Amino acid sequence: MPWSREDLAARAARELRDGFYVNLGIGIPTLVANYIPAGMHVMLQSENGLLGIGPFPFEGEEDPDLINAGKQTVTALPSSAYFSSADSFAMIRGGHIDLAILGAMEVAENGDLANWMVPGKVVKGMGGAMDLVAGVPRVVVVMEHVSKDGAPKFKRRCELPLTGTNVVDVLITDWAVFERADRHAPFRLLETAPGVTRAHLREKTPAHYLD
Repeated sequence: MPWSREDLAARAARELRDGFYVNLGIGIPTLVANYIPAGMHVMLQSENGLLGIGPFPFEGEEDPDLINAGKQTVTALPSSAYFSSADSFAMIRGGHIDLAILGAMEVAENGDLANWMVPGKVVKGMGGAMDLVAGVPRVVVVMEHVSKDGAPKFKRRCELPLTGTNVVDVLITDWAVFERADRHAPFRLLETAPGVTRAHLREKTPAHYLD
């Protein structure tokens, strides 16, 4: 059966490394904060000006003034720092973030990413994703393998407006995990979810990848 949202967050957390500065996108990526391995020191950064994000608060302990970029209530750590969004984006654009974990609507076989708008639908803004994929050296994408109507999301080419070209290094879906050795290489299948066969995965994935 496909991996759950919590499974995806836990798998994405395996991409973290001690000492990393990490930006988590909205949606499933925010759950990664709950799966940082014990003893690992990772600093989570949010575009709205918070460095050092802790796990989500327990019910009744929320602080409405303490939120992440997705407007979810979060917790701070003793080492947390607060600053303006301008400083936050200077940190991102200056190459001071080691890893970004983002959601996506589509990913192409060449690493293109589309995650900020669907034409004809309400768009609140592009957020910080374009800056993140341009300024962060390693980008991990977490998403469902197919849309609600069964359409594939890992494709030969993205059909939605692009967030960035050739920027995705690791793709984690609820069916499988793919990785590229570098941004000139094709994606390679690393693992599949329990019950997801390689034949079924191949049938439902238009994108080219290596087994």
